[in-house]
This record gives sequence, structure tokens and C-alpha cells, in this order.
Amino acid sequence: MKWRVLVSAPYLQPVLNQYRPLFDGEEIELVVPSIQERLEEEELLPLVRDIDGAICGDDQFTSRVLQEARKLKVIAKWGTGTDSIDKETARALGIVVCNTPGAFTEAVADTVLGYILTFARRLYQLDREVKEGRWTKQRSVSLRESTLGVIGVGNIGRAVVRRAAAFGMKILGNDIVEIPADFCKEYMLKMLSKDELLKESDFVSLSCDLNPTSYHLIGQGEFSLMKPTAYLINTARGAVVDESSLVEALWKKQIAGAALDVFEKEPLPLESPLRQFQNVLLAPHNANSSPAAWDYVHRNTISMLIKELRNREQSSRNLTR
Repeated sequence: MKWRVLVSAPYLQPVLNQYRPLFDGEEIELVVPSIQERLEEEELLPLVRDIDGAICGDDQFTSRVLQEARKLKVIAKWGTGTDSIDKETARALGIVVCNTPGAFTEAVADTVLGYILTFARRLYQLDREVKEGRWTKQRSVSLRESTLGVIGVGNIGRAVVRRAAAFGMKILGNDIVEIPADFCKEYMLKMLSKDELLKESDFVSLSCDLNPTSYHLIGQGEFSLMKPTAYLINTARGAVVDESSLVEALWKKQIAGAALDVFEKEPLPLESPLRQFQNVLLAPHNANSSPAAWDYVHRNTISMLIKELRNREQSSRNLTR
């Protein structure tokens, strides 16, 4: 075999045989470890010593791991977020890091609107009460009466804005970069500071990347600004929210509830207090679920990996001439 490639992306592993001809055609030997959600640093260290490439999920490619991977040429991230990869060390070592931006925009935006509708119309609560034998009317609101705050108005954030606008919601936005004026005008999106957005919103949706500016972006101070009738929705990254502060805010009824698709530690530990709240909706990092999007990411990730391996091989040949 010409190259050895670690495949640790949990979405790709179950369907890997469908794509094996693409690897076989390039003489690629696959290393496929057992994995549930992601590989930690200590799990990666013995796996990377003799690999040329990696197709990973949210595995912890730390500086220590990358320095151990002396033959590693390319890391193809399955999906969008690359926050689990030490990109500075990768650049220093000449390791290419690539991903597929925007692949799950529509699926994630649909999920956000699903959570908003579920909370606004009290669907989760009505279902539970009828099943438990109660016939209690609940106070619901229409989306046209509600204000949505979107923190992170990138691809996913804008898709959420478009959907919310179709329901007649008042929409507020916050981002560290300037959002095009024509987009704001078309969807009547009002850009505010984070604090102003939190004070005014009935629903707060997080759609930002995880980076040094967004780590624990929502914590104790932010929850104290939110309405006691407001809901937090996080389909971004778990560490954007300080979970201990969220638990405290829920106990104190500083906010009305939350919907979480992502967590600081995944899978969510069984002892997590978040499991105790009936007004908290939990999902196993599943907002990206879409057969068409998954197939596209499978093929694109493999294609990027092969392209970079070929490029490196060609560069080596040119140097030896």
C-alpha cells in the first residue's frame, strides 16, 4: 500500500465499505479504530505514529499528537468545525488541515426552528401532560409575537434568520464581523451588542464557531441579562456555553429552558444535572442529520484527503528530480 490513513470519523465508519473503492484505487490502507464519539489525546498517540493521513471527527489532535505523527501529511476533518485540531502546530509541521464548510447549514437551521416552535407552542409539555392523564391548557405564543436573537450570523445563523423571518419573528443579530447591509435589510435583521440582544430576546440561538473569542461566551453574567421567559438554543459547540452556569440559571429560573444539541463533554455524562430538567431538551450532537449532506461530506472529505496526498507525492517527486 502507498499510504496509511486513520479513519476515526464516527459518521463515516458505519458506511465505509461503500467508499472503499475510492481508497483502494489510490492504494490506501485504512486504520479503523473502535470509536463512540471521539478519540482523546491518549487514544490517538499510539494510532498516529505511522499514518500519512487522517479522516477525523472531533478527535483531539493536540500539539503532542501532531508531533508524534511524524509521517502525517493531511487531516481531513469530517464536517465543518476544526476546533479540536491544533492548527498552529499543524501549520508549523506542514500538515494540511481541510474541512467542508457549510455542509450542514440547512439541517442545523431546521433543528433550531424545530426547537423554537416546540418551546413557543409548549409541544413537549402538552404531550407529556396528556400522556400522564392531565388535560391542562398551556399558555403558548405565536412566533410572530416573539423576538429571536441569533449569535453568530454566518452560514447557519443566516439560514436561521431566513426561516424565522418567514414566521414573522422580530430578529436580532450579534457577530464579531460586519454582516452585509443588504442581508440585514432584506430580513429586517437588527444587529446589536451581545448584552442588548440577550436582554431583548425571547429565544437565543447560538450559531458561532468555537474559538478563543467564543469559549464560554454564555455564562453567569449573560444568563442574568436574559428574560426569565427566554430560552437558549445551542447547536454550535458545547464549550460556547458554560454548562455549570447554565445549570445554575435553570435552578434559579433565570431562564425558561434550553435546547442543547452539543455539550462540553460528549457523550453527555450520565450524572449530568442537565438530564434532570423537564424544560431542557437534549440531543446527541445530531442537528447535522441529513442523508444528502452526509453523503456529500463523506465524498468531499475523502476527495480532499486524496488530493492532498497526491499533491504531497508530486512535490516529493519534483524535489528528487
